[in-house]
Amino acid sequence: MSSTLTPFVVSAAASMLPPDDPHRRMLHNEVHARPTARIRLPALVVYVAVLNDGISREQECEHLRRLPGQTMLTTDSLAANFLRLRLDGYTVKWERHTEFTRYSIVQPLPENAFFGASNPDLLPALVVAPEWLREIPGRTIAAIMLSMVYGDLEALDETLIKAKAWLGEASVMASVLGQNGHSWAVSDFLLRPDGFERMLVVAPADMSATRAGRVSQRLLELETYRLMALRGLPVAKLLGPMLTQSETALADIMASLENKAAADQELLDTLVSLAARVERATAEHVYRFAATRAYDGLVEQRITELREKAIPGTQTMGDFMQRRLSPAIATVAAAAQRLASLSERVARTSALLRTRVDIATEVQNQQLLEKLTRGQELQLRLQATVEGLSIAAISYYVVSLLLYGGKALKAMGLPINPEMAAGAMIPLVLWASWTTIRRIHKKLRPALEG
Repeated sequence: MSSTLTPFVVSAAASMLPPDDPHRRMLHNEVHARPTARIRLPALVVYVAVLNDGISREQECEHLRRLPGQTMLTTDSLAANFLRLRLDGYTVKWERHTEFTRYSIVQPLPENAFFGASNPDLLPALVVAPEWLREIPGRTIAAIMLSMVYGDLEALDETLIKAKAWLGEASVMASVLGQNGHSWAVSDFLLRPDGFERMLVVAPADMSATRAGRVSQRLLELETYRLMALRGLPVAKLLGPMLTQSETALADIMASLENKAAADQELLDTLVSLAARVERATAEHVYRFAATRAYDGLVEQRITELREKAIPGTQTMGDFMQRRLSPAIATVAAAAQRLASLSERVARTSALLRTRVDIATEVQNQQLLEKLTRGQELQLRLQATVEGLSIAAISYYVVSLLLYGGKALKAMGLPINPEMAAGAMIPLVLWASWTTIRRIHKKLRPALEG
């Protein structure tokens, strides 16, 4: 009956819903994308996280193919950013993140490394070839050997002594994990000559494989995110001198603006150079600063998830992390704030300088307009003078023509006095010339005003 009902239910459900968003299944399955490993104690987890900048999935897939029996592995298997390979007696987990890729090898713990051993040598017991580890594509950011062993959590002093001996008698940080104290986590956070850190989880015999997997994942992620958060610290220190110089240069520019001690073009050139320097630093490092904040938030989240309790005589891992990490994060945050503040101040200074230049330009335009107005007035006066002279000249030529005409008529025998006739016509000629020029002005004025 169930076999006949299932297709009907799926079909009915599909028909009752609108079409799926293209990303619905991917988003839904994201919660199952990286399932927690099941680890049976005693176990050794060899963990390597590498920066994957410039490293393709094809390169990582090619490296995974070098494991026994994985020659047929395809790049499509890595499309979900998570892959667990079950090999003979051990598992290899591959996870790709935005900035780093991590490889986790879960194998049986060698007998010489059981609880009670003193600083055991773990490298000879690795199930993968040293060359395979060394040739993982990328640059190492975290490498941890996490041993998970059985121990008596009730015998506090004895268990702590054994844990210190296992790690090499160094100063250790230790915590009781979980609200009910289901296990201990111990580490010295030291980088050993082989390039690995060491962590130790001590748990009772009834610890489940699922819980062991969750504990290991939180501890490994805690250290990885701590190191990723600290990647912003070298950037902040590198930016320090540049920020100081830029702040000093900006203060000098503001002083010059206030005292009018430099030309606008000189200030503008200096400010443009400073703005370019600040914006370039912002473009290059804003992602790193944002990533540091995000990774620091993940560190705090993982510490909270551990629900640590102190062991008398030791410092908890969370306290150690926060006391060592907080100053570095504060330094990065201060550098990011200084850079953002400097960018805003440069923008405000640019606005002030633009205002000053605009005002100076407006004054220059006003002066130029006044000069043009005065020039137009002079031109009008000159034009009026020229027009008066033009009227006189035109009238002179017209009267001359009339005089010559009168003389011609007199020569033809007409009783006329050319000089008197020409003299009598002078007022009429002057009026006619003035009237004609006024008419021409009236016709041309609309075109000139338009």
